[in-house]
Amino acid sequence: MRIYLVVMDETEEAKTALRFASVRARETGGSVHILALVPRQSFNAFGGVQATIEREAAERAEVMANAAAGNIFAESGKMPVIAVRIGNANEVIGTYIEELGDIAALVLGAAANGSPGPLVTHFAGHAGTLPCPLYLIPGGLDNAAVDSLAARGA
Repeated sequence: MRIYLVVMDETEEAKTALRFASVRARETGGSVHILALVPRQSFNAFGGVQATIEREAAERAEVMANAAAGNIFAESGKMPVIAVRIGNANEVIGTYIEELGDIAALVLGAAANGSPGPLVTHFAGHAGTLPCPLYLIPGGLDNAAVDSLAARGA
């Protein structure tokens, strides 16, 4: 089965990438995996405090990912797989792709204005070494344009 991996956060470009992946998965009979990231806290003085902060951040990420998954389910009838991971974003994404092994594409949204974002910058610079294609979805596209691109196999 074709798996489209979307790294989800609260940005508009992540929502655009998720919409693209959802439509593309529907068109190809694939599925969507939503990966929500929680940065590791650098505050180490009190381990219990650090663990609490990370746990609360993971809970917020899970709520956000579940809300996004609910939108996909409402439109497509298929519930995406949700994973919440703590750590360095680039490393966590690379590890997740390696663990699954059958990712059809890593789908990232590029910011509509300014820098495309740290994940886009990193993975575009390493696209030649990824074990799957990298789809960069422009954050400035409206829903109709995203749907059209995803449906025709962009």
